[in-house]
Amino acid sequence: MSARVDRSGMEIRLRWWALALPAAAFGALLLLLVAGPQADAAERPLPMTELLDHVHTWLP
Repeated sequence: MSARVDRSGMEIRLRWWALALPAAAFGALLLLLVAGPQADAAERPLPMTELLDHVHTWLP
């Protein structure tokens, strides 16, 4: 990988993880997006959903 030199003469190098981490995050999110419609629905609602439903019924 070639290094760039800025106006002050300092060498600017891009580290390998500066490209690898965003690429891995993008790949993981893309995988979740693609696999999402194929997921089976849960038989019962999540606990957080139940809690929010209870709070909604208690509030006027």
